[in-house]
Amino acid sequence: MEMARLHSKVSLVTGAASGIGRESAIRMATDGATIMCADLDMPGAENTANIIIQRGGLAAAIKLDVTSEQSVKDTIHRTAEQFGGLDIIFNNAGVAGGFDWDQSIAVNLTGVYYGLLHGAPFLADHGGGVIINTASVAGLVGLITPGTLDQANNLQPGAGAYVAAKHGVTGLTKQYAVTFGRRGVRVNAIAPGYIETPMTARVRESPEALEFLKELHPMGRLGQPEEIAAVASFLASDDASFITGVILPVDGGYTAR
Repeated sequence: MEMARLHSKVSLVTGAASGIGRESAIRMATDGATIMCADLDMPGAENTANIIIQRGGLAAAIKLDVTSEQSVKDTIHRTAEQFGGLDIIFNNAGVAGGFDWDQSIAVNLTGVYYGLLHGAPFLADHGGGVIINTASVAGLVGLITPGTLDQANNLQPGAGAYVAAKHGVTGLTKQYAVTFGRRGVRVNAIAPGYIETPMTARVRESPEALEFLKELHPMGRLGQPEEIAAVASFLASDDASFITGVILPVDGGYTAR
């Protein structure tokens, strides 16, 4: 019988309370990993962990504010101590584009940076591992959302913060891949298109806006969080052993034009 691709691995997933983080935690557990579900939303993180446990997996939950450097560092060490090691870090926690500059940069960029800053050396010092970051198509191109083209003279405070943060994530991913490649740490990022998660719920509220978003993707639909989770589990596995420094679009063709 073939062994699960993440058998005996330990994975720390941030933003695990919902959406891409929840589905990725569940998928990695299904593929054999033990999961630490980290999120500022502790009840949500506990719910994800409980789903994994009910399905026969191993998981725990921890409250984490990724904008706190000490909290990120402590969570990395606590995960390794609780589960006897750490092999995978998924820096997935993020906020949607409607937040102001400071908050968007703090969560979407600085939070990922702290995960890399403390995660990469930790993994390197303990035999190597994998780091995955959640970027976005907004880390590769400018975003078009309903009304974007009419807002040039009416920009809200913080407009562009999400795009700036996600472009920063793509840069950090490449830099850490280069720096830690010879120390056994692979670093990649996933760049999702618009995915049907709580984060995009508001922009999907009107039928017109939803249709607009669908049409941005050549496949004519939005993505599902399970589709991102499948890619995260692949990148975390030895099947991706020669892949590092890659920003992988999982976007229904959004960035192909």
